[in-house]
Amino acid sequence: MEKKLTLTEERSSTTPPEEEKVPSNINVDASENIKYYMLLVFCFGMMGLGFVFQTPSEILEGMIIITTSPGRLVTDYMELTSVGAAFFNGGLLTLLSVLMVRKQKAKFSGPVLAAIFTIFGFSLFGKSLFNTIPITLGVYLYSKLEKRPFSHFLIVSLFGTALGPAVSYLAFGMAFSTLQGILIGYTLGILIGFILPALASHFLSYHRGFSLYNIGFTAGIVGMLIVAFLNMFGTEITSASILSSGNNTKLAAVMFGFCFLLFIIGFYYNGMSIRGYQKILQHSGKLVTDFMLLEGFGKTLINMALQGALATFYVLLVGGQLNGPVIGGIFTIIGFSAFGKHPLNCIPIFIGVYLASILNIHDASSTTFILAALFGTTLAPIAGFYGPIYGIIAGFLHTSLVVNVNFLHGGLNLYNNGFSGGFIAAVLTPIYDALLNIKRGIKHET
Repeated sequence: MEKKLTLTEERSSTTPPEEEKVPSNINVDASENIKYYMLLVFCFGMMGLGFVFQTPSEILEGMIIITTSPGRLVTDYMELTSVGAAFFNGGLLTLLSVLMVRKQKAKFSGPVLAAIFTIFGFSLFGKSLFNTIPITLGVYLYSKLEKRPFSHFLIVSLFGTALGPAVSYLAFGMAFSTLQGILIGYTLGILIGFILPALASHFLSYHRGFSLYNIGFTAGIVGMLIVAFLNMFGTEITSASILSSGNNTKLAAVMFGFCFLLFIIGFYYNGMSIRGYQKILQHSGKLVTDFMLLEGFGKTLINMALQGALATFYVLLVGGQLNGPVIGGIFTIIGFSAFGKHPLNCIPIFIGVYLASILNIHDASSTTFILAALFGTTLAPIAGFYGPIYGIIAGFLHTSLVVNVNFLHGGLNLYNNGFSGGFIAAVLTPIYDALLNIKRGIKHET
């Protein structure tokens, strides 16, 4: 099984554009300009979709509410405001992220696409323009202190906005005056952004790349420390539970329509075929596996489309609701399908979570368990590297942990599954390695 891993998978895909080299056997079938304009169309399309659901005045009112919301996990902006305002917020934040990547002259690689689509997904439940700015600024200040280009820390900056609710909660969720709250929240946000790059690099070795949401694990540790500090002074922070329902028909149409469009574009750029797609399925997905770099633009889009449709189908199959957090989970899967995820390493995680749900006190159709399945695919590399049975076990154990760690960070870390997944990967991988070594030893003796 280990032979699936290549040296190319181990190299970083976050290097600046001038240092990243495409293997000679891969045809670059879409220019950076094409990718950029496609992403712009996506951003404006999502913003425009907001006006399909709501009037301009309703969206403006919703954006004000989103901006001043504490945004703790789980705060569904579709329920807090409206479906249209949530989509507009997502499109706006994603647009600013795309423009920032363009300004830094970074390539729209697999990890960058994963970050961009994750930002859109979480802008439906927790992220806002207000709470993401200071964290980005903090990462920028760190790059200046290190005297290295900001592009080197671009991925950390994009994913680091997971701790946006920490900014919003201090600004709007405590007993400070508005000005005091904003100053304190922004100070904390800048500090978070400043320390994340060093921590993220360190914690990668903890789970050895078997949890794709490395920043989620890092943010969970930081969020845990923030909550512990606030609790020490008598401030109790609890997570939220604001969820919408009843939108399955129109949101399913949006998701399947978007996935179909992705598939058509990928099909076109792959020479009007799906030839070679099976090569993506042969990768373990362990960090760092950039499908854009390894297999090309067309096949990557096909994978993203299939994964998005698969995730949407799973939600509907178990009777779940397509709300802000669930749509966010699906878009995160779509993004990471350019950076490690594919059907063969995700389905075992789905099965593991589903098995846990039918043996649990909770319902498989509950948003809690659906989010565990969708975001639990952070552990997809375990299934890809060790095998599907090992992935099922990982998904099962992840479910038991993820529903019990939220209180540690009080919902201030949006990437709760990344936090849990890091622990599961760190515990299971050495055990799996030992089992494989024993198995190889027995085979050698016989």
